[in-house]
Amino acid sequence: MEPYPIALLGFGNVGRAFARLLLEKRPELQQRYGLDVRVVGIMTARHGAAIDSGGIDLEKACHLAEHGGSLGELSRQSQPKDNLAFIQSCGAQALFENTPVDYASGQPAVTHLQTALETGMHAITANKGPVVHAYRRLRELAARHRLRFLFEATVMDGAPVFSLWRETLPAAQLSAFRGILNSTTNLILSLMEDGLSFEEALGQAQATGIAETDPSGDLEGWDAAVKVAALTTVLMDQPLDPSRIQRQGITELTREDLSRARQQGARWKLLCRAERTSEGIQASVRPALVYANDPLYHVSGTSSAITFQSDVLGDLTLFETDPGPETTAYGLLADFLRAARPERFTA
Repeated sequence: MEPYPIALLGFGNVGRAFARLLLEKRPELQQRYGLDVRVVGIMTARHGAAIDSGGIDLEKACHLAEHGGSLGELSRQSQPKDNLAFIQSCGAQALFENTPVDYASGQPAVTHLQTALETGMHAITANKGPVVHAYRRLRELAARHRLRFLFEATVMDGAPVFSLWRETLPAAQLSAFRGILNSTTNLILSLMEDGLSFEEALGQAQATGIAETDPSGDLEGWDAAVKVAALTTVLMDQPLDPSRIQRQGITELTREDLSRARQQGARWKLLCRAERTSEGIQASVRPALVYANDPLYHVSGTSSAITFQSDVLGDLTLFETDPGPETTAYGLLADFLRAARPERFTA
C-alpha cells in the first residue's frame, strides 16, 4: 500500500499521545483501513523540527521532546524558518494542528489550518479557537479543495460530540443542550464537596496538572464559554462570540455552599447551556444546582457530560469519564480516518 504522509504541528502532551496512539494502532490501520500512516513532519516551539519523507521514528521523537533534545537530529531537511514554512515544505497530506492559541482570535491556529488547506492537506485540530472564529471560512475553503476541516477533539476530547450529529442523527434538529464541559472546575467542585476549601482544591488540581498555573480561563468560565460557542456555531449553525455568552465562574462558591447543597440532595456544577429561541440563541455558563434525577448530577472529578434536546428525540446524554491526552489523541485519530477513508463512514 502507498504510504500516507501526515504532519504534526505542536508536539506537547496531546501531540505525543497521538504519536504513541499511531504506533499502537499501526497494524489495525494497515489491515482494517489500508493505511500505512507515516509522520513525515513534526514542528515544535521548543524542540525544533523534523522533516523526513521516509517517515520519522516516533519513539525517538517522543524521547527527544520529553528529555529536552532537538528534533533536528531526526530531520533530513534544514530547519524551517517558521510554522508556515513547515506546513508548505513538509509534504504531508494531512496536518494535525495543536499549537497554543489565542481564544479571542483563534490565531495563529486559523492561519495554520488555512495554509494547510491551501497547500492541499486535510486540516485537523484540537483547538477550539478556529472553530469559534473561522468555522464557515475554513469549512468552505476545505470544500473548494475537496478536503476536510475536522475538530472532534475540541469539545469533550475523544467523545463523538460533533460526529454524533454529523453522521448518526440525520434530519434531527438540535434545539438545546446543557452540559458540564470544563474538567478543571468540575474537579475543584468535587474536591470541595469532600471538604477542601476552594484554595486547597485549586492547589491539588494544579499539583496533579489538571489546572494551569494561571487557571483563570477555567475558573472564570472562559474555556467553557468557548466550548459553548463552538457547539452553537457548528451544531446549531449559529456563529456565537464567547463574549456574548452570559458567564459566571466558580470563585464565589464555598465548601459550605457545596455542603448545604448535598444536604438538600443537590450538587453545584458549572453548567453550560444553549437554547434556540425566537430571539436567537440564548447561551450561558454559570454555577447551578443539579439534582439527583438529572444525569449531570453524577458527573464527578474530571469527567464531562452533555445532554442534547432535539425535535425528534427525548433527552440524549453523552458521558466521558476522566479524559486525558490519550482521549484527545483518539479524537484526532477518528477525524483522520474520516478524512482519509470517508467510505468507511457511509452506509
